[in-house]
Formats: sequence, C-alpha cells, structure tokens
Amino acid sequence: MLKIGVLGAGHLGKIHLKCIRQLPDLYELKGFYDPDPAVAEKVSQEFDIPHYDTIEKLIRAVDVVDIVTPTLNHYDCAVQSLRASRHVFIEKPITETPEQARKLIKLSEEAGVKAQVGHVERFNPAFLAARNYIQGPMFIETHRLAEFNPRGTDVPVVLDLMIHDIDIVLSVVPSNIKKISASGVAVVSDTPDIANARIEFDNGCVANLTASRISMKNMRKTRIFQRDAYITVDFLEKESEVIRMQNLVDEENPYAMVMDLGNGKKKQIYFEKPESLKTNAIQEELRTFGEAINKNTPVYVTLEDGYRALDVARQVLEKINLNLNVIA
Repeated sequence: MLKIGVLGAGHLGKIHLKCIRQLPDLYELKGFYDPDPAVAEKVSQEFDIPHYDTIEKLIRAVDVVDIVTPTLNHYDCAVQSLRASRHVFIEKPITETPEQARKLIKLSEEAGVKAQVGHVERFNPAFLAARNYIQGPMFIETHRLAEFNPRGTDVPVVLDLMIHDIDIVLSVVPSNIKKISASGVAVVSDTPDIANARIEFDNGCVANLTASRISMKNMRKTRIFQRDAYITVDFLEKESEVIRMQNLVDEENPYAMVMDLGNGKKKQIYFEKPESLKTNAIQEELRTFGEAINKNTPVYVTLEDGYRALDVARQVLEKINLNLNVIA
C-alpha cells in the first residue's frame, strides 16, 4: 500500500483527501500540510487525520506527494518531493512557467519516479465514453463558461478554465501547432475574465476555444467535427453524443434518416449516445496514478502533457496581452 500525503487543504485539497479516503486498498493517507494553522486544525478534526507542521516532515513520511497548493507553490513543492525521490501528483496547471515545467520533467527522470498532472477532464466519464470515436478531428469548438466566483480570479481565465480544453484538444489532435490567435478582456478582475483562442495545426485542424468566468450560466461543452462524424461532449452533464454518416449501399430503410447529396449519392445518419460510467473523475485520476506506480506502467497524464498545455496557454496569454497593448 502506498503512503500518501496531501500538500494544501483548501477547497480542492479537501476533495482530494475525500477521494484518497475512498481508495483504501491503494493508499494509506498519512496526513496533510497547510500553511494556515486555523485551516490545518479544522481539516485535521474534520477528517480525523494528522497535519504536519512542515512540508519536509510530510515528504519524509510518505511515498507519494499529492500537490494541491496554489499554482505559484507547485514548482517548489514538486522540486522538494522529487529530490526526495517521491512520486508526485501535481494539480493543473503544472507550474507557473513552461521553463519550470521542463525542469520538473528532468528532475522526475533523474529521480526515476512517477509523476502525473491533474488534468481531470481526461477522466470525465463523457470524454472517456466518446474518446474512441474521435479519429482525425478537423474542427473543434469548445465553450467553458462559469458564473462569477471570486475564488480563482488570482490567475487569468486561460490558466483557470481554458487550460482544461487546451489539454483535451492537444490529446486528440496528432499534429504540431502552426499558429495561435487570441483575444480577451479583463472585466471584473485584473486579468482576462473572458478569452477566445484559435489554434491552427499543421495537419489542417482548427480549434476554437472560448472560456469565461463571468457568464450567466455554467457550460462545459466541446464539439468535434471530423470526416463523416460529429461528436459532442458535455463535460458538465457528463454526457456525449456521436452522429455518424455512412454511404448508403443497401436498400433504403424507410425509418432511417438519410441525407441526399445529389448525383445519386446518399448517406445514412446514425445517432449514438455512448454510455458514461458513473465515476468520480478526481478519484479516477488518483486511482490510475497509484496503479501506474504499483505496476510500473506509464501514467495517464504525463509531465510532458502538462508542459504542453501550459506552454500553449502561455502563448494564448501573450497573444491576448499583445492585442490589449495595441488597443491601449
């Protein structure tokens, strides 16, 4: 059984503690660290687990360090953990800068340990159900809209919300990026609260991503268009739908939906709703990480994946800032 400790006991940190508790055959939860004594005492009583008064003490007591601190602390916490040869799970975004992420990749390789980034939407039941249908996407449109919440406004909406969809897009498009265009506006905070990015790939695929944290309703939808198929993934409702078209070669079914393309060509349309398993995405990512450690198999979301998502997110922010400076 893997001894695990959590760094950070805020909103997300407490969710991680609960999820780890639900994996008793995989993890032994040794405790957590939080720099706020009042928070540490409250969470310790709530979960009936010890809290460590230093990061170093927690690292020495465990095999696995789960980093759920604010992003600005990710790098230092990961460096300490990797230098102690501890396996590391680190929440998204992986670090503040791509340069820091590259250093973590090197450190993890030198330490010979497992490290995974918490891009949780990879484990969303709707995405998992639709994943095998996604083959050669050529146009992707994403909308990740949230009602205003002061929590998270310390970072731009690109790093807070859009980075989820950046990672999903990068995971399904097998091509290098050719061009990035972006725009955004800071409405209620000091950094962009709404942003749009257009990512063009060498293979011709185009992804159009929109993220907002000042919307009237919550939405997390991705639409994927590819040859003879249209796929929708609702990350919020955890549902997906696949609409496929195939050439009509047999006698036409009077009850089937058929599209007449002219010149005697017809396509039959098929609707599918892949079954989404009733799973907890955060619990699943922690479970697969523990299994990768025990079985010495590749992790599902690598530090390299985290680096790529952050690198693209930073390029999007650069484009936004460039446009804002031009307008100013």
